[in-house]
Amino acid sequence: MAAMPDPRAQPHQAGERQPALTSDAARNHLGLAMLRHLAQGQPLELDTLACDTRRPVDEIRSELQRHGDIEYDQAGRIVGNGITLRPTPHRFEIDGRELYTWCALDTLVFPAMLGIPARVESPCHATGQPIRVNVEPDRIRSVEPASAVVSIVPRPQSASIRASFCNHIHFFADADAAQPWLAEHPDASIVPVTDAQSRAAS
Repeated sequence: MAAMPDPRAQPHQAGERQPALTSDAARNHLGLAMLRHLAQGQPLELDTLACDTRRPVDEIRSELQRHGDIEYDQAGRIVGNGITLRPTPHRFEIDGRELYTWCALDTLVFPAMLGIPARVESPCHATGQPIRVNVEPDRIRSVEPASAVVSIVPRPQSASIRASFCNHIHFFADADAAQPWLAEHPDASIVPVTDAQSRAAS
Protein backbone atom coordinates (compact mmCIF):
# COMPACT_ATOMS: atom_id res chain seq x y z
CA MET A 1 0.00 0.00 0.00
CA ALA A 2 1.25 3.49 -0.80
CA ALA A 3 2.52 5.08 2.37
CA MET A 4 1.29 8.63 1.95
CA PRO A 5 -2.26 9.01 0.62
CA ASP A 6 -5.22 9.58 2.94
CA PRO A 7 -8.68 9.51 1.29
CA ARG A 8 -9.81 12.32 3.61
CA ALA A 9 -7.13 14.70 2.32
CA GLN A 10 -8.57 17.58 0.29
CA PRO A 11 -6.73 19.51 -2.45
CA HIS A 12 -5.74 23.08 -1.59
CA GLN A 13 -7.44 26.00 -3.28
CA ALA A 14 -5.54 27.92 -5.94
CA GLY A 15 -3.34 30.61 -4.46
CA GLU A 16 -3.56 29.24 -0.95
CA ARG A 17 -0.28 28.95 0.95
CA GLN A 18 0.39 25.26 1.52
CA PRO A 19 2.02 23.78 4.61
CA ALA A 20 5.58 22.47 4.64
CA LEU A 21 6.09 19.09 3.03
CA THR A 22 6.88 17.57 6.42
CA SER A 23 3.27 18.04 7.52
CA ASP A 24 0.81 15.15 7.29
CA ALA A 25 -1.56 17.22 5.13
CA ALA A 26 1.13 17.96 2.54
CA ARG A 27 2.28 14.33 2.39
CA ASN A 28 -1.32 13.21 1.93
CA HIS A 29 -1.80 15.73 -0.87
CA LEU A 30 1.39 14.58 -2.60
CA GLY A 31 0.54 10.89 -2.27
CA LEU A 32 -3.00 11.33 -3.54
CA ALA A 33 -1.73 13.35 -6.49
CA MET A 34 0.60 10.47 -7.41
CA LEU A 35 -2.25 7.96 -7.18
CA ARG A 36 -4.51 10.05 -9.41
CA HIS A 37 -1.84 10.46 -12.07
CA LEU A 38 -0.78 6.81 -12.04
CA ALA A 39 -4.44 5.81 -12.35
CA GLN A 40 -4.34 7.39 -15.82
CA GLY A 41 -1.96 4.62 -16.85
CA GLN A 42 1.01 6.81 -17.78
CA PRO A 43 4.41 7.46 -16.16
CA LEU A 44 4.45 10.60 -14.03
CA GLU A 45 7.04 13.34 -14.55
CA LEU A 46 8.32 15.08 -11.42
CA ASP A 47 7.64 18.42 -13.14
CA THR A 48 3.98 17.44 -13.51
CA LEU A 49 3.76 16.40 -9.87
CA ALA A 50 5.39 19.66 -8.76
CA CYS A 51 2.92 21.66 -10.86
CA ASP A 52 -0.04 19.70 -9.52
CA THR A 53 1.01 20.25 -5.89
CA ARG A 54 2.42 23.75 -6.53
CA ARG A 55 5.82 22.94 -5.02
CA PRO A 56 9.39 23.21 -6.34
CA VAL A 57 10.69 20.11 -8.13
CA ASP A 58 13.72 19.87 -5.81
CA GLU A 59 11.41 19.88 -2.80
CA ILE A 60 9.28 17.13 -4.30
CA ARG A 61 12.37 15.08 -5.17
CA SER A 62 13.73 15.43 -1.64
CA GLU A 63 10.44 14.25 -0.14
CA LEU A 64 10.19 11.26 -2.47
CA GLN A 65 13.73 10.16 -1.68
CA ARG A 66 12.51 9.32 1.83
CA HIS A 67 10.19 6.70 0.36
CA GLY A 68 12.39 3.98 -1.12
CA ASP A 69 9.47 1.94 -2.43
CA ILE A 70 8.50 4.38 -5.18
CA GLU A 71 9.18 2.91 -8.63
CA TYR A 72 10.82 4.91 -11.43
CA ASP A 73 11.52 4.17 -15.07
CA GLN A 74 14.88 4.79 -16.77
CA ALA A 75 13.85 8.37 -17.52
CA GLY A 76 13.27 9.10 -13.83
CA ARG A 77 9.48 9.15 -14.15
CA ILE A 78 7.32 7.64 -11.40
CA VAL A 79 5.67 4.39 -12.49
CA GLY A 80 4.59 2.95 -9.15
CA ASN A 81 3.43 4.00 -5.70
CA GLY A 82 0.67 1.66 -4.55
CA ILE A 83 -0.73 1.68 -8.08
CA THR A 84 1.96 0.53 -10.48
CA LEU A 85 2.36 0.24 -14.22
CA ARG A 86 4.57 -2.83 -13.73
CA PRO A 87 2.81 -6.20 -13.57
CA THR A 88 2.12 -7.74 -10.17
CA PRO A 89 -0.31 -10.54 -9.25
CA HIS A 90 -2.97 -7.91 -8.46
CA ARG A 91 -4.60 -6.70 -11.68
CA PHE A 92 -6.58 -3.51 -11.19
CA GLU A 93 -8.80 -2.28 -14.05
CA ILE A 94 -10.35 1.20 -13.90
CA ASP A 95 -12.05 3.04 -16.77
CA GLY A 96 -10.85 0.31 -19.12
CA ARG A 97 -7.19 0.79 -18.15
CA GLU A 98 -5.30 -2.27 -16.93
CA LEU A 99 -3.08 -1.37 -13.98
CA TYR A 100 -1.62 -3.24 -11.04
CA THR A 101 -1.23 -2.71 -7.32
CA TRP A 102 1.35 -3.66 -4.71
CA CYS A 103 -1.02 -5.77 -2.62
CA ALA A 104 -4.52 -7.22 -2.36
CA LEU A 105 -5.72 -4.53 0.06
CA ASP A 106 -4.70 -1.76 -2.36
CA THR A 107 -7.19 -3.06 -4.91
CA LEU A 108 -9.99 -2.64 -2.37
CA VAL A 109 -9.16 0.78 -0.88
CA PHE A 110 -7.92 2.74 -3.91
CA PRO A 111 -11.40 2.97 -5.49
CA ALA A 112 -12.51 4.89 -2.38
CA MET A 113 -9.48 7.21 -2.60
CA LEU A 114 -9.98 7.84 -6.31
CA GLY A 115 -13.79 7.80 -6.38
CA ILE A 116 -13.70 5.31 -9.28
CA PRO A 117 -15.03 1.72 -9.44
CA ALA A 118 -12.57 -1.03 -10.26
CA ARG A 119 -12.48 -4.60 -11.49
CA VAL A 120 -9.92 -6.73 -9.71
CA GLU A 121 -8.42 -10.10 -10.56
CA SER A 122 -5.74 -11.76 -8.45
CA PRO A 123 -4.76 -15.38 -7.80
CA CYS A 124 -5.28 -17.13 -4.49
CA HIS A 125 -1.85 -17.04 -2.86
CA ALA A 126 -2.12 -20.74 -1.96
CA THR A 127 -3.92 -22.39 -4.86
CA GLY A 128 -3.64 -19.96 -7.77
CA GLN A 129 -7.43 -19.94 -8.20
CA PRO A 130 -8.51 -16.63 -9.75
CA ILE A 131 -10.30 -14.27 -7.38
CA ARG A 132 -12.42 -11.59 -9.02
CA VAL A 133 -13.82 -8.58 -7.20
CA ASN A 134 -15.94 -5.67 -8.40
CA VAL A 135 -15.23 -2.71 -6.14
CA GLU A 136 -17.25 0.49 -5.84
CA PRO A 137 -15.83 3.54 -4.03
CA ASP A 138 -18.11 2.86 -1.05
CA ARG A 139 -18.58 -0.92 -1.10
CA ILE A 140 -17.61 -4.31 -2.49
CA ARG A 141 -20.20 -5.09 -5.16
CA SER A 142 -19.26 -8.72 -5.85
CA VAL A 143 -16.64 -11.32 -4.94
CA GLU A 144 -15.93 -14.60 -6.75
CA PRO A 145 -15.60 -16.93 -4.96
CA ALA A 146 -17.75 -15.47 -2.19
CA SER A 147 -15.60 -17.28 0.39
CA ALA A 148 -12.46 -15.28 -0.49
CA VAL A 149 -10.44 -13.69 2.31
CA VAL A 150 -7.56 -11.20 2.61
CA SER A 151 -4.53 -11.61 4.85
CA ILE A 152 -3.67 -8.73 7.17
CA VAL A 153 -0.44 -8.15 9.07
CA PRO A 154 0.45 -5.42 11.58
CA ARG A 155 1.72 -2.28 9.91
CA PRO A 156 5.39 -2.01 10.89
CA GLN A 157 7.51 1.05 11.50
CA SER A 158 9.76 0.39 8.52
CA ALA A 159 11.32 2.36 5.72
CA SER A 160 9.87 -0.11 3.23
CA ILE A 161 6.12 -0.47 3.52
CA ARG A 162 6.12 -2.68 0.43
CA ALA A 163 8.58 -5.25 1.81
CA SER A 164 7.28 -5.40 5.36
CA PHE A 165 3.54 -4.92 4.77
CA CYS A 166 2.36 -5.08 1.15
CA ASN A 167 4.25 -8.28 0.31
CA HIS A 168 2.26 -10.09 3.00
CA ILE A 169 -1.23 -8.92 2.01
CA HIS A 170 -2.74 -11.64 -0.19
CA PHE A 171 -6.04 -12.96 -1.44
CA PHE A 172 -6.96 -16.55 -0.53
CA ALA A 173 -9.86 -18.50 -1.99
CA ASP A 174 -11.18 -19.29 1.48
CA ALA A 175 -10.11 -19.52 5.12
CA ASP A 176 -8.96 -23.12 4.74
CA ALA A 177 -6.59 -22.21 1.91
CA ALA A 178 -5.04 -19.55 4.13
CA GLN A 179 -4.30 -21.84 7.07
CA PRO A 180 -0.81 -23.08 6.03
CA TRP A 181 0.29 -19.49 5.36
CA LEU A 182 -1.18 -18.31 8.69
CA ALA A 183 0.74 -21.03 10.50
CA GLU A 184 3.96 -19.51 9.14
CA HIS A 185 2.87 -15.95 9.99
CA PRO A 186 1.50 -16.05 13.56
CA ASP A 187 1.03 -12.25 13.74
CA ALA A 188 -1.23 -12.27 10.68
CA SER A 189 -4.99 -12.64 10.45
CA ILE A 190 -7.56 -12.95 7.68
CA VAL A 191 -10.77 -11.06 6.98
CA PRO A 192 -13.48 -11.63 4.37
CA VAL A 193 -12.96 -9.60 1.21
CA THR A 194 -16.38 -8.05 1.78
CA ASP A 195 -15.15 -6.60 5.11
CA ALA A 196 -11.62 -5.59 4.17
CA GLN A 197 -12.49 -2.27 2.50
CA SER A 198 -14.41 -0.90 5.49
CA ARG A 199 -11.82 -2.16 7.98
CA ALA A 200 -8.99 -0.48 6.11
CA ALA A 201 -10.84 2.83 6.11
CA SER A 202 -11.57 2.73 9.85
